[in-house]
Amino acid sequence: MNLPGTHASTAIDVGQSLDEGPFTGFQTIVVLLAALSIVMDGFDGQLIGFAIPVIIKEWGVTRGAFAPVVAAGLIGMAMGSASAGLFADRFGRRWAVIGSVLVFGVATSAIGLAPDLATIAALRFIAGLGIGGALPTATTMTAEFTPQRHRTLAVTATIVCVPLGGMLAGLFASAVLPAHGWRTLFFVGGSLPLVLSLLLLLGLPESPRFLVRRPARWSELARLLARMSRPSPADAAFSDRVEQSVEQRRGVGALFKDGLARDTVAIWCAFFMCLLAVYSAFSWLPTMLASEGLDVAVAASGLTAYNMGGVFGALCCAVAIARFGSRWPLLVCCAGGAASALVLEQLGTRDHTSLLIAGLGVHGLFVNAVQSTMFALCAYVYPTAVRATGTASALAFGRFGAILSAFAGAAVITAGGAAAYLVMLGGAMILVFVALVMVRRHIPALGRPQAAVIAIPTGNLQRS
Repeated sequence: MNLPGTHASTAIDVGQSLDEGPFTGFQTIVVLLAALSIVMDGFDGQLIGFAIPVIIKEWGVTRGAFAPVVAAGLIGMAMGSASAGLFADRFGRRWAVIGSVLVFGVATSAIGLAPDLATIAALRFIAGLGIGGALPTATTMTAEFTPQRHRTLAVTATIVCVPLGGMLAGLFASAVLPAHGWRTLFFVGGSLPLVLSLLLLLGLPESPRFLVRRPARWSELARLLARMSRPSPADAAFSDRVEQSVEQRRGVGALFKDGLARDTVAIWCAFFMCLLAVYSAFSWLPTMLASEGLDVAVAASGLTAYNMGGVFGALCCAVAIARFGSRWPLLVCCAGGAASALVLEQLGTRDHTSLLIAGLGVHGLFVNAVQSTMFALCAYVYPTAVRATGTASALAFGRFGAILSAFAGAAVITAGGAAAYLVMLGGAMILVFVALVMVRRHIPALGRPQAAVIAIPTGNLQRS
């Protein structure tokens, strides 16, 4: 594609070519590889939640003793999310994705050899670095290989791979834990991303939007564009006018200027409480069910149902936001998350086990719908100059809620059992509801999913 006013076939706007050109089979393969990275991210990230009740029983330790283990993994995720962007900017998205998958694969496998909780905590921290880095970098890869008309669906589907991976981890744990124990769970669970890292090494290319900013690698970019049915002449000069015209980020202080302060505080609070609820489930739901006397396989199925509901909830909420705007779909899902938790609290875990598992699926549907689509709200609330900063800051603040869940979950289950745990989940979603009510700039109803839901800001996503 030629730029106006240039000599024949020498100047190519890569961004325009990607956004307006075809979505080829090669690009589909790249998106699938990125999605597989996130599936493994969700898979390995949640294995510890399934293993905790078994290790507690085998080693005779308390739930409270596991809180630092869970927190170590979450702290690693927070640091991994922050550092992955810097790595991706300097060395490329390809190596950031491959490195993240390799790190959490190796560390997860090594947990199977751990002799004590301190070792598990150290390895969970290392695994967290990779788990935290995989989501933003793989989602960036998806966004930068996908034409604009398909980007929303592709990025949303990539984010949904986190609960999908957790759901697969639950099915895997239900089969492996009773027969082979927790060490095999980590051996096999860590080996899968190691295999994937080899596949990524062979099949995952560098992002064209990364290559266009490095003239020394334009020959590599030309070959990549040819594989995407976008051939270029030998003397082509490449540019990306849309990305190059975007203003530089102005820092966190800009999030509190120009009328953004109220929305920023509200969004940060919503992320904090929602991630507290989500990671309380990821880390402690099987433990809570096992503490009520349920079999290990049954306890694992509770988190599996929670994740299964989350996959459907995130996709359905994205469609609803496209049609009705973000205010009412998000508030309805918050209310549903709170109500479902409080209803489950009245059921009793032993007398209505099947109904409880189904109810956890419904609860996961609502909570994960809110968590996944709040990224779209950030993308709408913040203008281009501070969009990446706003999204990254909200996610970073939310990580503190996730870290708090490591200690809150153990303390609440020990003090009050299943009832107190479910009340905590419901209470967290009530506070998310209140925070989202306070947001003034909700996404309007546009009637078209493509225009309404921009799940993650492209171009600068890796910084979050």
